[in-house]
Amino acid sequence: MRAHQRDFSPDKRVLLLCAIAIVIGAISTVAAYVLLNSIHFFTNLFFFQTFSFEDRSPATNTLGVWVIALPVIGGLIAGLIARYGSDKVRGHGIPEAIEAILFRKSQMSPKVAVLKPLTSGIVIGSGGPFGAEGPIIMTGGAIGSLIAQNFSISAAERKTLLVAGATAGMTAVFGTPVAAVLLAVELLLFEWRPRSLLPVILACAVAAFCRPLLLDSGPLFPIHTAPVGLTAFGICIVAGLLSGMLSATMSLALYRVEDLFGKLPVHWMWWPAIGGLVVGIGGYFQPRALGVGYDVISDLLNNHIVLSVALSLLLVKMIIWVVALGSGTSGGVLAPLLMLGAGLGAVIANLVPGSDPTLWPLVCMAAVLAGVLGAPLTAAIFALGLTGDFNALLPLLLATGVSYGFTVLVMRRSIMTEKIARRGLHIYREYSVDPQERAFVSEVMSTEVISIAANLTLREVAQQYFDLDQKHRSFPVVNEQGALLGMLDRELLLTLVAAHSKDHSLAVLFENVPLKFALPTETCQVVGRRMAIQHVERLPVLADKESKRLIGVISRSDLLKPSHTAFHEEHVRERLFKA
Repeated sequence: MRAHQRDFSPDKRVLLLCAIAIVIGAISTVAAYVLLNSIHFFTNLFFFQTFSFEDRSPATNTLGVWVIALPVIGGLIAGLIARYGSDKVRGHGIPEAIEAILFRKSQMSPKVAVLKPLTSGIVIGSGGPFGAEGPIIMTGGAIGSLIAQNFSISAAERKTLLVAGATAGMTAVFGTPVAAVLLAVELLLFEWRPRSLLPVILACAVAAFCRPLLLDSGPLFPIHTAPVGLTAFGICIVAGLLSGMLSATMSLALYRVEDLFGKLPVHWMWWPAIGGLVVGIGGYFQPRALGVGYDVISDLLNNHIVLSVALSLLLVKMIIWVVALGSGTSGGVLAPLLMLGAGLGAVIANLVPGSDPTLWPLVCMAAVLAGVLGAPLTAAIFALGLTGDFNALLPLLLATGVSYGFTVLVMRRSIMTEKIARRGLHIYREYSVDPQERAFVSEVMSTEVISIAANLTLREVAQQYFDLDQKHRSFPVVNEQGALLGMLDRELLLTLVAAHSKDHSLAVLFENVPLKFALPTETCQVVGRRMAIQHVERLPVLADKESKRLIGVISRSDLLKPSHTAFHEEHVRERLFKA
């Protein structure tokens, strides 16, 4: 058995990250509590002119036509905060978190941690058709990043703590820790390592345990559907396809609207106010389209809204959501997507007599989310966590998979990545085990090594190894015991010849040369990174650090061997059983 071959790379620093993640999980829960109460406060202030933290729906207001002005005011305030505070508060939060993770070394500012929940509270409280999840993901991520910046850790470790804060905030808002962890895996971490997964799990678990202390416990939309039979299989596929189509349509519409705003002859600071005007008009005709809309989602899931009213409400919700988000204001996408998906499911339930009318709103709710986010497992488990309905697990899994497959095939990017791509930054969301991580130096190195004896003079070395028939760019220099003294290339040889007599032996000149080497038990990925950092094309391979005995050489071309194997596995098609 080879002791160096492990399932996971050992890293005891994960213990430090886990300890910090526990603190981040608790603080993010408090941040979620503050965000939700700020939404309640501003809702009461805008729609009912009272100072209260009571959870009230803006649909019960008595303002009449004056309700149109409220989203405009909220959008104007959001624009001012974005321009003179931080433009990072614009958008729905998740793309901004991804951009910070991949392109800004997971560094976020204190301004974002303060201004994002404030701006979102004002926008949603004034009627913005958004949810709290995007803002809390951004806010929790900022908290994680800020805490991480107080420790001497790497950018990769800081990313883990940023994601821990983001997912802990999501857990606190929705009470869905498993879905939050899956969101990290499918959308935020861009890796699957114990170093990143364990701190995220701990942060989400802490948030889930702390949530009942500050917020309501239990599922947000508790329902119980009947067990499904084989007849539901075909309906799930149709529901998944329709949800995928709706996801693609909304994604394309959103960025078409954003393009139209970009053509306006006014500063982007004014765009949220313009979008707020459309929100206000829509809210005047359909008051229940304003705000977060958790009550509407609950009614749709429980089949408490007649089809004609549901269609009208959802049409208005779709329009004002696309326009408001396209204007660059602040708010989350999950709650609106849940409502729109549930509305699609309500239509399907009316077209499928005899089936459970509460099942299909739930299934489509998750399937639309899967199509928009490009995260089917997150969507299925998220819906399960929101309702606690395990009877729906199989339909959820099938429909979210179909919706995800549809959007992957027909769309180049999702809502989560399109905005980042428009800034000239590319994100590739597929990841797998690097073939260089699976291969060790001992498997690819060259064992037939041409080495230089240390007792040779500079003159002899130049004549024998660096003439017109030079075989390699550099050669290992070894003493009589076969121990490595260093690597010699033409550039170093010319430097030595210029500084010393050609009759000097290499043994004297290499006495204090720092060794650069690889070990046979190291992976190709580790050694490849070392070669890039040290700007070398070949490294000698030693049996161990103590003896320094040379056993081989690894070159950049050797590092390509695992990739050749991976290419063969991916692209060479062969039929193993022949008739």
